[in-house]
Amino acid sequence: MKSVNSLPILHHNNLFSHTTIKPIFSFFFSSLPRIQNSNFQFFNFLTETLNFPKPQAQSLSIRFSSRIRSPENPQSVIRYFQSLGFSESIIRSSVHVCPQILISNVDKTLKPKIEFFQELGLVGSDLGKFISRNSVILTYSLSKKLIPCTQVLSKILVNDNNNEELFRVLNKCGWLLSRYPDSRLLSNIAYLESCGIVGSQLTMLLKRQPRIFIMEDSKLKGLVSRVSDLGFSVDSRMFVHGLHTVSGLSEETFGKKLDLFRSFGFTKDEYMRMFRRAPVLPRVSEKKLMLGFEFFLNKAELSKEVLVRAPWCLMLSIEERVIPRYEVLQILKSKRLLKKEPSFISVLNFTEEEFLEKFVSRFRDDAEELLVAYKGHLLDSSSSSEEEEP
Repeated sequence: MKSVNSLPILHHNNLFSHTTIKPIFSFFFSSLPRIQNSNFQFFNFLTETLNFPKPQAQSLSIRFSSRIRSPENPQSVIRYFQSLGFSESIIRSSVHVCPQILISNVDKTLKPKIEFFQELGLVGSDLGKFISRNSVILTYSLSKKLIPCTQVLSKILVNDNNNEELFRVLNKCGWLLSRYPDSRLLSNIAYLESCGIVGSQLTMLLKRQPRIFIMEDSKLKGLVSRVSDLGFSVDSRMFVHGLHTVSGLSEETFGKKLDLFRSFGFTKDEYMRMFRRAPVLPRVSEKKLMLGFEFFLNKAELSKEVLVRAPWCLMLSIEERVIPRYEVLQILKSKRLLKKEPSFISVLNFTEEEFLEKFVSRFRDDAEELLVAYKGHLLDSSSSSEEEEP
């Protein structure tokens, strides 16, 4: 290769002027370190074997240039995954999620961790799917993180047959295994238990809001304090549900839900009473809440006080549960078939089997009409929703 000094001098009458050729030289020389540092064999392996986009492959080949001189180790990783029965798409996804596994030693690093999960009951296609989404787990320490953290989580997930719940939690948030258990996990569990959240409540919280378990100490205590300020007692079984809701909603979102309730005539005090009785209520979508308000307050003509006492009914499906039962009761009332008119709210609380037995099948002469009113509405609503689909 010729040195810069030996390159021919370009005069103004050449094809390119000095101002034009300067940027070309700058680009060429600035690219030299990248070209020299990149591992072309590894680059080709990434693009041809694993279908990596060229910019990403270039970046990785530079990043691992000092640790990967040839594709030999990455190929051994791929062969190991193939021996486990992993498909091409599973392997490709695993590497995309965590390219670092390509530089891992199969026998010393990968195999012991894979065998650990297999011993827990994760095998076959389930193992492949789990690794494809959580391959970064294979970079965590087996003895210091994976084993102790898994043992801690298993103790919380009581009655977990075949570790099914454990793997549901890890599939959702494998980062629970990313820390040393005595850094936050154990201390947060101890603090939650001191707040009365134990047993099945602790299990529920882990499955629904796992990030709480590795939250900073000050933030967790702040959440608990906020829930207490909203009127939940740590002695109440509703406290854990309040914590679940508050941990997943910003104060701004919580305030917007209050504004929605106010627009339908509820006071702040009524909203707070409804929240304490049904802590999941603020997590319900605005659309669903509005449908509920429109039906219960306008169509069914219930008072606000009824909804304040039974806010859970706003979380029911209006189309699939509330309206069909309302239609059946209207027919029964019009034909005076009921000796005593039941509370509509109590009727909503019946199971499907209980409702059909009490309000449909027992009225043999009118059962067909009642069933049409009950099921027909469901058929009409499903047909209309299908028609709306593009």
